[in-house]
Amino acid sequence: MDFKTVKADLTTVTRDIRQFDDKTGNIYEAVSIMARRANQISLQMREELHEKLDEFGSHSDNLEEIFENREQIEISKFYEKLPKPTLIAVQEFLDDKVYYRNPSKEEGVQ
Repeated sequence: MDFKTVKADLTTVTRDIRQFDDKTGNIYEAVSIMARRANQISLQMREELHEKLDEFGSHSDNLEEIFENREQIEISKFYEKLPKPTLIAVQEFLDDKVYYRNPSKEEGVQ
């Protein structure tokens, strides 16, 4: 996922809960969908950050050789400035970019 092009808010915004209820018919189901998507986004961001930081990793055990790497700091700052995974998940849900299904409703079981 390209986090640079995400159009989510950087801060928490008060929202009308009817926006979420309209899509699924159940506010709790909508919150569950967004929470699961936020977990997926969080894992993706964490893996990507660790991959980038591992490139700079030193495999020596000597504490005297530890130094600050400017590239590592810039990468960390970039990820800190990104919107939180929950805000990205909410925006994706509102923009209908999240695929979800309820197997119990599909089979006709209620």
